[in-house]
Amino acid sequence: MRRLIFLILFIIPTSFLIAQEIGELAPPQPPMVFPPNAWGFDLMIGESGFGFGGFYRKQLSTKFTLFGDVSISEAKDEREIEYIDIYGQTFTIGKQNRVFQIPITFGAQFRLFENELTDNLRPYINAGVGPTIALTTPYAEEFFRAFSYSQTHYAVGGYAGFGANFGLDQKNLIGINVRYYYTQFLDEGVEILKDRYKDHLSGFFITLNFGFMY
Repeated sequence: MRRLIFLILFIIPTSFLIAQEIGELAPPQPPMVFPPNAWGFDLMIGESGFGFGGFYRKQLSTKFTLFGDVSISEAKDEREIEYIDIYGQTFTIGKQNRVFQIPITFGAQFRLFENELTDNLRPYINAGVGPTIALTTPYAEEFFRAFSYSQTHYAVGGYAGFGANFGLDQKNLIGINVRYYYTQFLDEGVEILKDRYKDHLSGFFITLNFGFMY
């Protein structure tokens, strides 16, 4: 998983940096005006596994954008150790519950280096806060059947990150965003490993954005 994260962080920005260098040799172009609204889908990759979500963005100016997003991903305890049995199946000793976190986040995005870089590379920083729902399902049960025994926990949290949107297409949005999530539970927390409750969850995610502007 760490190798995959490294490759994504290295290959995608590098390919657009090469295009950026070529663009600097061309005659100056007037700034492009992109549509102010965007919605789309997120593919999330973290050390706990994969996740997915959706987003909506509203551009207020060339620098400031408001957004709302929702996602779902699995959370793990950093003390978990996965083993592989003789049949190739993975298992974790002492694991009590699977945990799925569903953060609903509202925040703002600020574009960087607007006048220094051409529009095919648009870096930004972003941050947001909001409520989070966490579902726990018993690890001993089959994955889908376990949702019949799910329990709900409530929390507040948010994330801060940096990223970039790529390309000059004024209809399709492609981007990458590195985020650090932090979630604080409003109760005793979740029991991922037996008799070990976590009152907060945190971690990094690489988020690939695919959307439409209008």
